Amino acid sequence: MSIILNNPPFFRSRSSSSSSSSSSSSRSILNSRNSHTFFHRRCRFPRRTTLNSFSAPGEAAALLHQFNPRIPIEQALTPPSSWYTDPAFLALELDRVFYRGWQAVGYTEQVKDPRDFFTGRLGNVEFVVCRDNSGKLHAFHNVCRHHASLLAYGSGQKSCFVCPYHAWTYGLDGALLKATRITGIKDFSITEFGLIPLRIATWGPFVLLNIDNETSSQHEADNKTVENEWLGSSSDILSNGGIDSSLSYVCRREYTIECNWKVFCDNYLDGGYHVPYAHRGLASGLELESYSTMIFERVSIQSCEGGTKGNEDDFDRLGSKALYAFIYPNFMINRYGPWMDTNLVLPLGARKCRVIFDYFLDASLKDDKAFIEKSLEDSERVQMEDIMLCEGVQRGLESPAYRSGRYAPTVEMAMHHFHCLLHQDLIQ
Repeated sequence: MSIILNNPPFFRSRSSSSSSSSSSSSRSILNSRNSHTFFHRRCRFPRRTTLNSFSAPGEAAALLHQFNPRIPIEQALTPPSSWYTDPAFLALELDRVFYRGWQAVGYTEQVKDPRDFFTGRLGNVEFVVCRDNSGKLHAFHNVCRHHASLLAYGSGQKSCFVCPYHAWTYGLDGALLKATRITGIKDFSITEFGLIPLRIATWGPFVLLNIDNETSSQHEADNKTVENEWLGSSSDILSNGGIDSSLSYVCRREYTIECNWKVFCDNYLDGGYHVPYAHRGLASGLELESYSTMIFERVSIQSCEGGTKGNEDDFDRLGSKALYAFIYPNFMINRYGPWMDTNLVLPLGARKCRVIFDYFLDASLKDDKAFIEKSLEDSERVQMEDIMLCEGVQRGLESPAYRSGRYAPTVEMAMHHFHCLLHQDLIQ
């Protein structure tokens, strides 16, 4: 089910606590001779530290009620500035948004061959994605089961993971292969101390993880199920819109921005409102009056025609049509001309985020260095303009002069949709 809106004139840039008896019982178990084995057999996938689902901290819970998703966009206030500045609110977001459901974390080219791996971090979750010798894809918490050291860094190829601290060694399937100097240890089974797995899946050229420990499994998830959960009814439009694995990977660029992660998302979702004012170069290459927005379950797609038809200039980065998809909560896919770039927004704190741009190009142009260089220069210019805007907004949000704003109803529908989805997840 989608809602199609065709009128907007502008387009945006892309390039509970336990009882005392329960506590006593737990201590008895852990102090018994067989406690070690009991703990690891019954709690194979250790729980993350979470906020109680039924009694979120009073401060953060109170902030939720300052936004009402039932009010129509024409009358609605935007979320209060505290959603963008309060560390307690970010903790709630991590637990109820980022640590649940499917999250884009990378692309398949990073793990195309056996022994390939890459690492990442989402909130306080360190992870490693790898392909074993048989070609099977895996994901694990990137934490040694001995004394919690990180195992791997960056990306590349490995035949196994050797902890840099005490050399405990794990296979690419997560099994503990060697535990050094453990002579005399009791109630220990090497088969029960493998890496903690995470659910992993792929869709098109993207690698997805599900960090929710209630659904942890060593098996790669079914692609169709993942597609329905992640993209819903938008999947066909994205597949037919050129979001596939045929493009060649070009490069990655990362930006650390002094703003809350939602500020960057809001900027992306303002319906191009700011484009003619802040991105004049970009605006000249787009037919802004052709802009349209489609709203799906957890996705919004914006599209418009390019403005360079008939241009005698051979350089045409944007092409004849552009499609820009926002996949809740923090992933963006931009398909224009021969290019596709993705934007992954990772919260680093209440007022800081990292945005990772990955660029892909039609294979026929992968050796055209001049075209690639000019395209990336233009994209970089747009990113610098957006960073200035986002950091300015963050400073304004922290001012006592601002609490909430309003939506422009004909252009900021996708932004309102984003805020409603966020509220829905946070109150659960």
